Amino acid sequence: MFYRLALAAPWSMPILAWVEDAAAQIPAFSVPTEERRVASVSGNPGATTYMPGTGWLGHTLGLKDEWGVTLGGLWLGDLNLTAAGGMRPGHVTGNSALFVGLLADVDKAIGWTGASFGVQFLQINVSDTNADAGSVSGYNAITGPLPHNRTQLYQAWYAQQIVKDMLQVRVGRVLPGLDFNNVLRPVIFDDDNENIPAVTGAINTMVFVNGSMLGVLPGYYNPAVGATLYFTPTRSFYFNVGVYDGNLARGNQIGLIAPQFNGYHFGIGEMGFNWVVGEHRHPGQFGIGLWRQTGRLQAGAATEEGTGGVYLFGSQRLAHGINARVPSSGITAFAQYGVNQSRTMPINQFYGGGVTAFALIGNRAKDSMGLTVGLARLNPNLFARSSELMFQAYYQAHLFAAVFLQPTVSYIPTPGASVSASGALTTTMRLTVLF
Repeated sequence: MFYRLALAAPWSMPILAWVEDAAAQIPAFSVPTEERRVASVSGNPGATTYMPGTGWLGHTLGLKDEWGVTLGGLWLGDLNLTAAGGMRPGHVTGNSALFVGLLADVDKAIGWTGASFGVQFLQINVSDTNADAGSVSGYNAITGPLPHNRTQLYQAWYAQQIVKDMLQVRVGRVLPGLDFNNVLRPVIFDDDNENIPAVTGAINTMVFVNGSMLGVLPGYYNPAVGATLYFTPTRSFYFNVGVYDGNLARGNQIGLIAPQFNGYHFGIGEMGFNWVVGEHRHPGQFGIGLWRQTGRLQAGAATEEGTGGVYLFGSQRLAHGINARVPSSGITAFAQYGVNQSRTMPINQFYGGGVTAFALIGNRAKDSMGLTVGLARLNPNLFARSSELMFQAYYQAHLFAAVFLQPTVSYIPTPGASVSASGALTTTMRLTVLF
């Protein structure tokens, strides 16, 4: 039977799990009792999971699974070279991000039915890596707006099931990008050999935030205070809706300040489906959403009273078991699109897609490789160039335990930051450590 781990559940990107009796889309915020196994991960698991890491830290400190508490973390570090073109050819930058989080199954811990709680802290020390390449859409998602050195409360939320396996609410300091426009969402079966882990390991910003929502959708590393409602009437259909502090659209770094209730709100709704097709039961998924940002917005000389847009995404496994040595090997493709009519946002339209291959080489069951492409139509009020095109290729190699090394090459023929910037060729070497 086909099961999905819903909506980026706490371990959904770096860890595979099974949900045998739950609706397909309800987020499983509680700690799993099944054996945890590390699989291929997203380019930044800290931007795609409610709970970072594997729980090794908690186990080492003596926490037991039956207590319903998991303590874990994640460290990302990389070196980047603008090999040619861009704004600063030959320049090298380094980035580091440390996540430490605690997840509590309150039901298991004290008998509070259907309740869970999570808290997470973040320490980042990054550079203006994307500016070196002149990239507006961002070839490296680990870095973003100033300040580049931060110590902050990343997440703090409470979740409660209202109707078992059908209706759930989550409130607090959250990352809406986990629940909306999550093109990276994995597909999980009860048969481990059929599982699709993170749909891509690409590191560019657009696989985490659709370009048409860049600057308004809260996420890494600017979470927002708000509430999300999850409704799943069947295993193959879901509908989510959320309302959050919308001051990110004003340029405020909401990850560093208290929530503001001043008329700036970000509201979003999404519905989606999943399926299996063909003799080999190839899984696929599709989502479509609408969003609205309120308040007076300004960028340069352009102003507007609120804005909004629409987005969609989907993924489909194309082949399975193509490496005889690894039954779970396969190839998956994804696509995404978004559009807005904003006069103040950097990107008005975005097209993206990619292909990911899992475990194609030898016995390396946890390796993956992929290619992505993205085209961002830039706001003519802000940029002289009409668009920015980006190609990115990577190989994610599992070293040992929960450690991955990922060389990545990006090519941006038309850097959007300046019409004088020539095509940028960049290389990135990233180390991902889950604990």
